[in-house]
Amino acid sequence: MAPKNQARDNREARERLRLYQARQGLHARQRRRRVRDNLIGAGVLVLVAALATGSQLAFAGSHGTTKADASASATATPTPSASATAANTGDVPSKSIAKGSTWTGTLTLNKSIDLGIELDGAKAPQATSAEISLIKDQFYNGTTCHRLADSDGLKFLQCGSANGDGTGDAGFEYGPLENVPSDGVYAKGTIAIARSTSPYSQSTQFFIVYGDTTLDSSTGGYTVVGKVTSGLSDLQSKIASKGISSPGDDGTGEPKVATKITGATIEQEK
Repeated sequence: MAPKNQARDNREARERLRLYQARQGLHARQRRRRVRDNLIGAGVLVLVAALATGSQLAFAGSHGTTKADASASATATPTPSASATAANTGDVPSKSIAKGSTWTGTLTLNKSIDLGIELDGAKAPQATSAEISLIKDQFYNGTTCHRLADSDGLKFLQCGSANGDGTGDAGFEYGPLENVPSDGVYAKGTIAIARSTSPYSQSTQFFIVYGDTTLDSSTGGYTVVGKVTSGLSDLQSKIASKGISSPGDDGTGEPKVATKITGATIEQEK
């Protein structure tokens, strides 16, 4: 890709992340305002009770968030980390968003490949809730699918990094792992959440399995959040079959057909 186009893509990625974080900031301020109003109401009741009984009551609380930025990967040989974080970081969408329900929608690649998708809020409530939030906030629109695997037993397309190169996220990482295949086999059509070494490093990246794939499960495997219900043959014929540009040591790399997410929708199934 020409430097000019790369610079433009980087600007678009930064602007996309800025808008997402602005929306998240608005949501956070609204939540804090509701909490503040509730505390004020509770304080009034406590004061009335104290005056009536002559007793004194005290209330104190604190809340803080942190942000993390780490690349995530779907790989056959992930390496465990001795210092792996075992807690959520940042403003992780509530797992109650998924409501234990099935969610359906579309994921459009390069304006012409429409994938029907189905997310399982019962088996993977936290991952589904995160994906619902990201899709509804239009985080994915314009992001790049940066990694393709096309070898025997390893066939997936990885998407969703904020910077389009496997790095960057939406300011949060979460766990634990959910709905992981016990045998390490990810069936054709599976949508799973990519991560780095820690089970709590899941964020915005995901991978679409377009052919049965086996991944090393010794470090926990990967959360299966849902599946592709239609359009997979187009992904295979128009993107995957065209091959990889400059494969790395593991045989994966950027698809020769530059691939972007150009649209995404999601709704709770009636």
